[in-house]
Amino acid sequence: MRLLVVIPAYNEEASLPGTVRELREKAPEADFVVVNDGSQDRTAELCRENGWPLLDLPTNLGLTGAFRTGMKYALEEGYDAALQLDADGQHDPDFIRPMAEMMEREGLDLVMGSRFLTKRRPRSLRMAGNALIEGALRLTCGKRVTDPTCGMRLYGRRVMTYMAASPSARPEPDTIAFLIRCGAKTGECPVSIRERQAGESYLSLGRSLRYMAQMGMNIFFLQWVIRKEKL
Repeated sequence: MRLLVVIPAYNEEASLPGTVRELREKAPEADFVVVNDGSQDRTAELCRENGWPLLDLPTNLGLTGAFRTGMKYALEEGYDAALQLDADGQHDPDFIRPMAEMMEREGLDLVMGSRFLTKRRPRSLRMAGNALIEGALRLTCGKRVTDPTCGMRLYGRRVMTYMAASPSARPEPDTIAFLIRCGAKTGECPVSIRERQAGESYLSLGRSLRYMAQMGMNIFFLQWVIRKEKL
């Protein structure tokens, strides 16, 4: 299976070198591309200086725009699957191989990383929001997803095609719910998520809680507005 690791990056000059270095050490079989999302720092320059594959967006499109750009590139280059890897070092490349093996072994369209497949979810406001989204997914799709907010996901070609073509598709739990309703074969693989290696996250506690509430509402209501289709 030809696999492309898509690394969306916005102002990640401090984290990106370590992320790429670790990816090459732990998953040398995987190709990668950095999607520079209109960064105002030296993210793009670092890629050019080091000869890293780069898609350089002239303006900031946000995670969804950068992600969809990576999906389109993966399809055009003939890859069988694409994995989203955070530029900030939170995603451990050690888990790329088991996720890819699971996809091939079970014929899945989407493999989702999960911190809580084999561990208990800790108690916190953010984890309460995570549990809320898990419950919304189970009620609307009839499927348990133990860690719906984990961004480390491996997308097969059927899902890649939908994500690249649909204006409403984004790498978020509400789209995961819609994909399950459309017949996507999904599975979860245990992963661990680390603290950001450098820089600062834009997600404060308040923003995180608003995000969780919005995702819950989208899963319960807005996804029904979008016509279900066969992948």
